[in-house]
Amino acid sequence: MVEILVADDHPLFQYAITDFVERNIPDTKTISCIDLEEALNTAEENPDIDLVLLDLNMPGMDGLNGIVRFRNQFPEIPIVIVSAEEDKNVVLQAFTYGAVGFITKSSSCEQIVGALQQVLSGQVYLPPDIIRNGGSSKPKDESAQQQIDPKLIGALTRRQLLVFECIAKGKSNKQIAYELNIAETTVKAHVSAILTKLNVHNRIQAALCAASIDFNQYLMRN
Repeated sequence: MVEILVADDHPLFQYAITDFVERNIPDTKTISCIDLEEALNTAEENPDIDLVLLDLNMPGMDGLNGIVRFRNQFPEIPIVIVSAEEDKNVVLQAFTYGAVGFITKSSSCEQIVGALQQVLSGQVYLPPDIIRNGGSSKPKDESAQQQIDPKLIGALTRRQLLVFECIAKGKSNKQIAYELNIAETTVKAHVSAILTKLNVHNRIQAALCAASIDFNQYLMRN
């Protein structure tokens, strides 16, 4: 049984997400609360919680600081932010503060299910439309302006470029394996090689760096 803590102060959305999760994620039990303090207490009382969905703007969150509080107290529970916010900088900062997923409230049912399954399988979930398109007209801060030396990208094999392009679109290893018709273990090997060659620490950094890359340009050379 998968236990998911849903923390959201909007009664209608809280009911909608808990009902949706229990209907669409097999063998799932949800626990609801309405603010960060209650979420912390609930997590303390329920040590078997597998995942927490936090509303970014509910009472007690203090912006992104609520992520840090929850992460510090329960470092083993993955945090997914569920928010109406679609500013790319906010999304990126949420990951910096410790979230492993960000689901916008405008996401389709299919996207929500895919995101939750991805996180429950131990991976991160980036909202691909926001990461790819920017999601905001505000100036980007320095942390979001990561660039990769073209020579490093040129050092990737054609297969690694294809995997890298899929990472940039927010796809999971399973999705990449299906799309490229290769084994999931092979995908993991390619991801590891890509991170090493590009000198980045994780796939989130890789995805951010890939936002401005013209993959066709590099694939034509291989």
